[in-house]
Amino acid sequence: MIIRQAAFENMNGKRHLKGALHCHSSRSDGDSSAEEVVSRYYRDGFDFIALTDHFRYNRESPVPHLPITVIPAAEGGADINDGLGHGFRCYHTVLLGKNDETNGFAQGERIPTGNDLSPTGKITCAEDYQPYLDMIHEKGNITFYCHPEWSSTPARLFENMKGDFAMEIRNTDCVHSCNMDRDCPYWDEVLGQGKRLWGVAVDDIHRLNMADRSWVMVGADNNVSDIVDALASGAFYSSFGPSIYDFYVEDGKAHIVCDTVNRIEFMADRHPTSVFRDPNGVTEAEFNLNDSYFYIRACVTDSYGRSAWTNPIFLD
Repeated sequence: MIIRQAAFENMNGKRHLKGALHCHSSRSDGDSSAEEVVSRYYRDGFDFIALTDHFRYNRESPVPHLPITVIPAAEGGADINDGLGHGFRCYHTVLLGKNDETNGFAQGERIPTGNDLSPTGKITCAEDYQPYLDMIHEKGNITFYCHPEWSSTPARLFENMKGDFAMEIRNTDCVHSCNMDRDCPYWDEVLGQGKRLWGVAVDDIHRLNMADRSWVMVGADNNVSDIVDALASGAFYSSFGPSIYDFYVEDGKAHIVCDTVNRIEFMADRHPTSVFRDPNGVTEAEFNLNDSYFYIRACVTDSYGRSAWTNPIFLD
């Protein structure tokens, strides 16, 4: 029996859609207008984009003449006051919606912060933040957790949040500004707790010259509803370089097919990473599993150090 990761099911010759899920404009703290941001991603070959300005919901394309799909979106969050007085911590969340009937937020609406919804005005832990996530979900949006390293939140501080479909595994802005959130920090720790959480690569662009450096590739038709459903179901992979063409488990072995790369890694919690290296390049690899594996994922890296990540296949 073949268990194929959802990103590679039912493609039937279709291409994956390239998408930017975390982008800022001058509507919040970006250096460029919304029109400039969306136009740049369209020019760079993106099929869809989410404008995620802080606490300001965007439904509409600022450049409706360009054929790029705009996902209704915003970035919310809360500052954390854990009473320890040891510096800065926060929770940030990107929310993605489908349409006017189910999103619950109007174009340009200022959405609350998590602190606004707290009876005390303070968020001290994930449990305090949960009502904020619940409110966003009740309004018809899906959510993913942002830049855990930059937010100073190791896995133990966010792993009990309920309802997120994904977490960021690479964030271009954090990589280039402070060498954080570059390669799946905490992801396996969360997956190892039995939680099913997909991984997204994003630019989190605040400067236009940082665009088109991390993205998702989604197996969907190019409309808002299909893209959001595919994201929620894990039918995508993440990259800042290589393409992945297949990832599946058959007869106790994990298999991956990809662009020519120099390194392929298979990873799972509580197991050593298994690495296949070839300085001349390799386009596929297989890895023997055993009964103790309850998920498997893969990462491929090319000669320029650029990586792509599959979402996990769950084996239980």
